[in-house]
Order: sequence, then structure tokens, then C-alpha cells
Amino acid sequence: MFSKLKNAIKQIIEIASTKTLSKEELEPILFEWKIQLLSCDVAYDVAEYLEKRILETLIGSKIPRSENPATRLKECIRKAIMDILTEVGEIDLEAEIIKRMKNGEIPVKIVFVGVNGSGKTTTIAKLAFKLKEKNINSVLACSDTFRAGAEEQLAIHANRIGVRMIKHTYGADPAAVAYDAVKYAQAHRIPVVLIDTAGRMHTDKDLMMELTKIIRVIKADYTIFVGDALTGNDALTQAETFNKYVGISGSIITKVDADVRGGAALSIMFATKKPILYIGTGQKYTDLIKFDGNWLIQKLID
Repeated sequence: MFSKLKNAIKQIIEIASTKTLSKEELEPILFEWKIQLLSCDVAYDVAEYLEKRILETLIGSKIPRSENPATRLKECIRKAIMDILTEVGEIDLEAEIIKRMKNGEIPVKIVFVGVNGSGKTTTIAKLAFKLKEKNINSVLACSDTFRAGAEEQLAIHANRIGVRMIKHTYGADPAAVAYDAVKYAQAHRIPVVLIDTAGRMHTDKDLMMELTKIIRVIKADYTIFVGDALTGNDALTQAETFNKYVGISGSIITKVDADVRGGAALSIMFATKKPILYIGTGQKYTDLIKFDGNWLIQKLID
């Protein structure tokens, strides 16, 4: 992606080495890069923001002959992206769970939300496995009482990992399942409750309100949006809507192993002003890794 930007700026190397850069000289160069950003699933608003930041940084600057203009631009881009990452902050979920355990603030209640097929159930299993590796036990709650096979799918994961799962009959109140899971965790001193909810389109207001009921009833500590990297800018729209209705704490991006672009993660953070906690990189329980801003920068500009 960055190669097109490098090619575009060759024409002004001589100009940049002898006089200050002007807006007129920079705009066509950055326009080319903005097009590449859009092709990498970076939302238009994000691409516009980055272009503006880079223009503000470079206008009036002078690039010596000894310095590669592409390197200077890359560093400006890197700084602009890092500023977005800094603004949204970060959540070290495992560290916060351990801290709450030490303070006796358990169970930690985490609700997972997202559209159908985004990978919520598998992601919950991966997180339960990751916690189990650190000797942190959890109980899974199947608050997806709608989708056929949802209980069976979560039960398989629970059995494989060696954790308890709470379920009701299909058609039951999802909030009641979550509530019972919390009560079970309290009674058995289990420090974490991971709550699986039914996938729903972000445009369905009634189902979105159902989520707010679950979160309100159990007084959830974290609400995590699970987004599919392969849906591109659709993931951005989904995250914005879920954040509007339930106020997400952060996001997990799945299927990153099949996504060569990386723009969805940046767009979701920019739109929600909330951090990415993890990325899913495969189907194995070990394929859930903590989000690293350097990974995102490498995807976009290296």
C-alpha cells in the first residue's frame, strides 16, 4: 500500500529539498494514500482525519536531500495513528480481572455482543481458555436462547475447556440466564462470568433493547463488541450502533488471519473511542492474542 505513496512523492523530492512544502504540493500525494486507505477498509472519516493531521504536520516543513521523503511521511502517518490509539486508551482485561480478584470484587461480569456470525461464542471460549491457563476459572452463560444449537455449541466448548455453563430452555428470558449465571458464580466463588448473547442485526431496535436489559439486570462490568474483520466498513457501522445502545467497553476483532487489510480495527476505534482488546487469528483456543497497536501500524503502512 505504501509503495504507491512512495511513487507519488518522487516528483517533489527536489522541491522538498530546496524549499518548504506547500498544501498544493502535498494534497495530490496524500490523496493517493487516502485512496489506498479506503481500499483497506479504513472508513472515509478516518482517512480524512489522517490526511488533515499529516497536512498540518508537513505544511511549511523542509525535507533535506539526505532524507527520504517517504520515510518522513511514514513517520507522520505513524504518529497520527498512534494518536488515535492513545486517545482510546487500552484495557488489559486479564490484569483488571486479577486486580478485582485481589480486591474481592467478583464475579467480573462480561457481556459479549455483535451481529450473527461474528464469532462471539468461539471468542468467549477462547477467552475462557486463556483465563483458565492463568488459573482463573469462569462460568459461561448461554443468553442466546433464540438460535438453534446455541446451547449445544457453548456446552461443547465448556466441556472441552473444563468450565461450568448455565443455560435455560430455548425461548427463555436471556436476562434471567445471565442473572442465574452470576448467582452461581457468587455461590461458588467463581471470579468471572462470560455471557454469550444472541447475534442480532444492529438495526433491530427491539433486540438491542433486550441487550440493555441483560446489562442492566446483572450490572455488567464490561460489554464487549465482537466484530468480523472481513465485513470491512460494515463492522464500523455495527460497532457504532451497539455502542450507541449499550455503551461498549471495547471490541474484539475476529478472523484477522483472513484479513490482509487491517482497516476495520482502526475505523472501529476511531468511531467508538473505545480500545480493541484482542484479535482472533484462527479457530484454535490459543488463537486469541492481545491487540497491539504496532500490529495495526504494520498492516497499514509497512
